Amino acid sequence: MSNILIIKHGSLGDLIQANGAIKDIKKNFSQDKVFLLTTPHYAEFMSSCPYLDGVLIDKRLPRWNLFYLRNLKKMLDRFNFEKVFDLQNSSRTKFYKKFILRDIDWSSTETSLEPKQKKSDFDQEPVLKRMKIQLQKSGIETKFTENPDLNWASKNITSLMNQYIDGNYIAVFPFCSSKHKEKVWPYFGDLIKEIKNLYKGKYNVVVAPGPKEITLAKQLDVNIILNKEKPLDLMELVGFIKGSSYVISNDTGPAHITKHLNKKGLVLFGSHTSPKKVSLGGDNFKSIEVKSLKDLSVTTVIDKIKADLN
Repeated sequence: MSNILIIKHGSLGDLIQANGAIKDIKKNFSQDKVFLLTTPHYAEFMSSCPYLDGVLIDKRLPRWNLFYLRNLKKMLDRFNFEKVFDLQNSSRTKFYKKFILRDIDWSSTETSLEPKQKKSDFDQEPVLKRMKIQLQKSGIETKFTENPDLNWASKNITSLMNQYIDGNYIAVFPFCSSKHKEKVWPYFGDLIKEIKNLYKGKYNVVVAPGPKEITLAKQLDVNIILNKEKPLDLMELVGFIKGSSYVISNDTGPAHITKHLNKKGLVLFGSHTSPKKVSLGGDNFKSIEVKSLKDLSVTTVIDKIKADLN
């Protein structure tokens, strides 16, 4: 029996997308133990993943912190990993390959390139396709990589929802990381008013804000879903989305959850990237793509929603 390591630090959307690849790796190494190296924020969530035998924590402290790097190396060396699947493909993980996890069979973007193929060209492919190619180059059969299954990650929160609303609900995710303000559509407040007028008595409109989003959520005319005054944990968030009738979101983690729960919804894109490149959109979870989100009207979004729900 060997130990296999998968590296995926984050973000939430990236980890959600990696679930299919993690399942494929475990299926191909069913007699071995498969571990995930990730950040503290996602460790508890991923510890429930049935395709993993363990989760290891990387605090990702600055690389000049030699004391931390030495301890990280000591911890990883104890497992004597036979193979590493680098699904993060970052400058940090390239550093790990060179200095922390040396002389181990390594799968990464670089090992996936065809002769004379540039990494910049490979990176234009959809993220799930890139992941699939990477695994196939390592001899992994990829049944699930492009279709992650998130049902394991869902917590039933019916009793919690009943404390706030009665009946069906439309979930909105109007926020995004402060590092990516270009992903935020600025008219969610107006959209919520339109939806409430249009579907009064049929759908509640709800939001499940993150820790830094509660104050912003209180500025909207919407039901705010919290658990004992705290944001939902990640499994509760998956359950929240799974129970929804429809989801409207910026390009953020909950959008990826919606996609891979095969829920109905709509994701909004500006010019920062495309639905194709980040493997979002589809028959149920559709997308609108514009040059500037500031120029995307509420009417256009409402028309898309009506076409899906009416």
